[in-house]
Amino acid sequence: MKWLSAVAFAVVGWLFVTIPLGHAAESPPEVDYAGQIKPLLAAHCGACHGVQKQQSGLRTDTAAALLAGGNSGPAIVPHKPQESLLLQALTGAEGVTQMPPEGKRLTAGQVELLRQWIARGAPAPADEIAEASETKHRDHWSFQPVVRPEPPAVRQADRVRNPIDAFILARLEKEGVVPAPEADRVTLIRRLSLDLRGLPPSPAEVDEFLTDSREGAYERLVDRMLASPHYGERWGRQWLDQARYADSNGFTRDMARTIWSYRDWVINALNRDLPFDQFTIEQIAGDLLPEPTLDQLVATGFHRNTLINEEGGTDPEQFRVEAVIDRVNTTGAVFLGLTVACAQCHDHKFDPISQREYYQLYAFFNNTVFEPRDPYAPIIDVPTPEQIAAGEPEKKERILREIAGKEAKLAGLTAEISAAREAWVKSLTEEQKQKLPFNILNAVNLPEKDRSAQHTRDLEAYFRGLEETRKQFPPLEEIAALKAAEPKFVTTMVTFEAKESRETFVQIRGDFLRPGARVSPGVPAVLPPLQSAGATPTRLDLARWLVDPRNPLTPRVMMNRLWQKYFGQGLVETENDFGTQGSSPTHPELLDWLAAEFVDRGWSLKAMHKTIVMSATYRQSSHHRPELDEIDPNNKLLARQSRIRLDAELIRDSALAASGLLNPEIGGPSVYPPQPEGVFDFTQDRKPWKTETGGDRYRRGMYTYLWRSSPYPAMTVFDFPDANITCTRRNRSNTPLQSLTLANDLTFVEFAQGLAMRVLQEVDGSDSDRLTRAFRLCLAREPSSVELARLAALLDQQRQSYTGAIEDARKLVPNDLPATLAAPETAAWIATCRVLLNLDEFITRE
Repeated sequence: MKWLSAVAFAVVGWLFVTIPLGHAAESPPEVDYAGQIKPLLAAHCGACHGVQKQQSGLRTDTAAALLAGGNSGPAIVPHKPQESLLLQALTGAEGVTQMPPEGKRLTAGQVELLRQWIARGAPAPADEIAEASETKHRDHWSFQPVVRPEPPAVRQADRVRNPIDAFILARLEKEGVVPAPEADRVTLIRRLSLDLRGLPPSPAEVDEFLTDSREGAYERLVDRMLASPHYGERWGRQWLDQARYADSNGFTRDMARTIWSYRDWVINALNRDLPFDQFTIEQIAGDLLPEPTLDQLVATGFHRNTLINEEGGTDPEQFRVEAVIDRVNTTGAVFLGLTVACAQCHDHKFDPISQREYYQLYAFFNNTVFEPRDPYAPIIDVPTPEQIAAGEPEKKERILREIAGKEAKLAGLTAEISAAREAWVKSLTEEQKQKLPFNILNAVNLPEKDRSAQHTRDLEAYFRGLEETRKQFPPLEEIAALKAAEPKFVTTMVTFEAKESRETFVQIRGDFLRPGARVSPGVPAVLPPLQSAGATPTRLDLARWLVDPRNPLTPRVMMNRLWQKYFGQGLVETENDFGTQGSSPTHPELLDWLAAEFVDRGWSLKAMHKTIVMSATYRQSSHHRPELDEIDPNNKLLARQSRIRLDAELIRDSALAASGLLNPEIGGPSVYPPQPEGVFDFTQDRKPWKTETGGDRYRRGMYTYLWRSSPYPAMTVFDFPDANITCTRRNRSNTPLQSLTLANDLTFVEFAQGLAMRVLQEVDGSDSDRLTRAFRLCLAREPSSVELARLAALLDQQRQSYTGAIEDARKLVPNDLPATLAAPETAAWIATCRVLLNLDEFITRE
């Protein structure tokens, strides 16, 4: 008979929910909230929804908390028990998980008691006070205010060049470890040049430093490196990793985008040492500044680096939401060093970030306009100063107004133009199709019903530009003439606020189709409060909060990342997780000193770079010390410098510099250096890759065009990061493919050719002189006698090999080999230079 009692209970429950209150009872009986309701909720709900723990953001220990509700909305609706989530959960209504999930559940009588209380309006004492709850892990070290510590006293005071050394030495002395001696001058200049400019020093720069015996020679070298325009490129690439920069939209179609002006903005901002607080504010909310400049608008490209899905049949709202989520997660990772993404679907399991707080952060970005199908998607012109002086922006506005007038006249011809377009598509032969641009070919190969909005836009624009189309529809001839006269500007993607505000809701289980409680913009309670001039905080308020000196995370996170690049790992090893599951800092006082110094120095990155590289800690030798293998195998005590394999782009750049082929131009559009055939064979759309033949062939690696679906192979093999998400630390692997790339990739063969030609043409001397020159161009230092002898033996071996293989020699030498150079001799030098460019020392910063 168990089934009968279950049915009876269900029927009674159904009656409670469906019978109108007026029919259930004329006047619901009195219920004692303090004596009956509150103890009942405490006994059955308090463990998960009480003072110290609020599962799904819900507290049940006060009537006010029940009215406020949790992530799913209010728990009770006074006078409407059938609409109250509390009763739905307790009875296991359809689509609602029955509560409590474990242990003894409420009886039918207890549920009825709650129903009666809600039906009476959920009366409760006006003076009911909620017990204050403590945010979990509020005492975690990273959430504490930054307090500048005094550098400790050390016995080896003569080794202290600045406060950094005092903190490092104090720990070494405690462990009984002696620091390494200072590196030799050649190592120091190569280290500095690679760290600050991302390029090796020239032999002339090395000689100048070696012969500068005046006091302060090292500091002058540091100042020269920081003043170099290549500094912005070196550290700009580091920031672009975090900004997830790429030249395409991502997903399977992965169409091209134009946003390189943002990359140039980053380089220029770093070169002029834009204070990091302003650097942050302009990227997060430059569009909300009073009368923003063009530069400040371009800066907002930081959050336009999200992926855009242009496939047919997608839900635009889904991918808009995904882009907003990416912005929240990126902001949390880059500036706060927290895994806020873990709170998208539920409260963070370890850190004091609730799901509600996650969507409060989400609310800051929910009103941005960016989706490609929005006619107001913000893509702006970036005219040059010369174009502005010539009045070209005003001329363009006049022409656009004329075009708009003529487009209005075409409105009645839309159907005819579309019909003509489809007729043209059907008339194309296979030979004609192969001459079309790749994106137009992709569109015409699809049935009209299967084309995405982007397909249709591309095809329509191309068709309207055809001469036969303009003749058939005269207004299109007229419009084409106006467009031909329209000034052409570089464009870039930026962030704007929508005119109409969106409401933000908690997304139940991270599902945007299941909206929960409505939330307003806000920040995690464990961190200092956000200050806002208006009733509703804005993205600009968030940006200012990120760099508020009271915020303990941003300066700590940024200084840890700086330290990481100079020493191979941060003072906090888990540089992307400053939460409770992350590593504790090896030198907490040093980290706080750096963070405080950063803020006190006006958020100057160049000042902090100089502080670090001027320290004795940075200047130490990186030579292996066997006595430290057991005491400190990972060099966390910093008793020596670290040997660090160069980043992917820096390996290319170093080879370019050594070869003499480097084009030092800064900024501008992305370029197309040679790459292997077949790179795009596995992508949905074959991408255009018109290999450069002029100076752009030899630009620095950071300017290489980056397709998300098929990144440049020679950089990928050296751990170039996935541009789909933010990267705050690159991997450093060691694989055979890397050596094979350095030896055989077409670009590195060209670099070896350039190095060989440079040596042969610049050095009029013996083999020894030329080999020494090549060695110094690659490694900055002089070769030892043993190294020189081995290189000479290799050169002789290659000479003998190519002397008897003229055709092989001709295949290896450049096509434009001067008549004064013989192919076998040149090939022998190229083969020798290939070895130099493949040395571990060449791709390593000592």
